[in-house]
Amino acid sequence: MTSISGLPAFLAYGAVASGLVALYLVVYLTATAHREIALIRQNNAAAALALGGSLVGYTLPLAVAIYNAQSILDCIVWGLLAIVVQGLVYFVVRLALPDLSQRIAAGEMAAAILLAAASLAGGIVDAASMTY
Repeated sequence: MTSISGLPAFLAYGAVASGLVALYLVVYLTATAHREIALIRQNNAAAALALGGSLVGYTLPLAVAIYNAQSILDCIVWGLLAIVVQGLVYFVVRLALPDLSQRIAAGEMAAAILLAAASLAGGIVDAASMTY
């Protein structure tokens, strides 16, 4: 039975992570001026790339938070901080490209690639900063 002794923690952290990812998506999809899901349903690759890069950029530090967490509450706090960091990344990219949402909605890949890369970079630095 020792092979499944970690199952309760696995389920608890998995549930917390799922909730935090859902919260992240709600925050991100609300914060952007373009409607990613509708655009993705219309086969807009720029919207898919931007959202996908952002999601990976968020889950990188979330995974590190789970790995380093001393408790579920600790994981939640670091997961919420990662949401803030990704929000800041999005707004910094919008400062550089004020028409970011219009460009992504128009399917412009350059804007989407920049946002995805910035989201990944922010997530990597955020994750590395959590290795305490």
